[in-house]
Amino acid sequence: MRRNFLIPMACAFFSFASAALCVAEEKILNLGDPAPTLAVSSFVKGDKVEKFEPGKTYVVEFWATWCGPCKQSIPHLTELAHKYKDQDVQMIGVDVWEHDVKLVEPFLKEMGDKMDYTVALDTVPEGKGEMEGLMATTWMKAAEEHGIPTAFVIRDGKIAWIGHPMAMDEPLAKIMSGDWGIESMAKERLAKKEVEKKMRTIRLALAKLQQAKDYPGLVKAIDEATAADETLVKELEPLKIAALCKGADIEKGLELGDRLKTVNWNNAPLLNRDAWNLIDPNSTPKELDPRVAKLALEMATRAAEISEDPQLQDTLAEAKFRTGDFDGAVACEEKVIKYLQEHIKEDTPAAKQFLKRYSDRLEKFREAAAKKTAA
Repeated sequence: MRRNFLIPMACAFFSFASAALCVAEEKILNLGDPAPTLAVSSFVKGDKVEKFEPGKTYVVEFWATWCGPCKQSIPHLTELAHKYKDQDVQMIGVDVWEHDVKLVEPFLKEMGDKMDYTVALDTVPEGKGEMEGLMATTWMKAAEEHGIPTAFVIRDGKIAWIGHPMAMDEPLAKIMSGDWGIESMAKERLAKKEVEKKMRTIRLALAKLQQAKDYPGLVKAIDEATAADETLVKELEPLKIAALCKGADIEKGLELGDRLKTVNWNNAPLLNRDAWNLIDPNSTPKELDPRVAKLALEMATRAAEISEDPQLQDTLAEAKFRTGDFDGAVACEEKVIKYLQEHIKEDTPAAKQFLKRYSDRLEKFREAAAKKTAA
């Protein structure tokens, strides 16, 4: 999911190197802390849970009807619910950030036995927006979790783990066996959150250089921001490679990009991310070096090969378009639109605008293919 962040304006006056330090010192909800109250408005499926009982384990997972990754993870949560049914593990899916709660009941009917665990709705106080529900605020916001699906494992009333439900198998197994080092994991999570805070501040400062297409300046700013911090170097490396390939130093960008491609060869999301950064649909074809377009195509092709996510075909379509394969671009984009038409159920302005974005891209590809055929 995409994330939006607000950074204190004072940070704008610091240099890139010091900008990372302009972070509010706030205690975040973390592993080992007492679990917040289950402030749901109602239980719409399964057993009602009043409170967290001692000696019992709970999984509180946050989702929404509009969230594609949530829908993909729900069957897996059901598998875990069945697996641990006799070990006092209670699964609770909490619907948050919902655009229209009337969509929840039809969604549950559609999922049927694939969503075989307790489901509840967040409590949104009168006058508040969908993002300001009590569960969204006291759990997700308090823990600095900005995307769904996100799961919290609760053991003896305390938080034992927080993360993506598809990555929960091993932690949950160790928690149940008593082989879970919560103190070390809590420190590790805090360190990760600190990096995320620094990244939000740095990215805000870099945005103006991106918008101005000052790629040499962007590379220089990245080097300054990441000086002596290997963690930040890795976080900003994809952005740096894109800036190099867009004109700062194409030869160096290709060298680093090829290395990143090799490192991420079996990681579809990262390959897709890097390919998208390189092709940049907001730039014109003339601004993209053919060698860079070829590298992006290799990344996007590999990502689509090893992933079952049809939406990755969108990046592949753009990469094919940038390398002159207009018919291939049309075929890929048609797959994306077919998938979206089958899975976007709500008839809302936001959903229509989302689909139109892909339809416009398809039309661009078709026009290019037609011109090439006529030439």
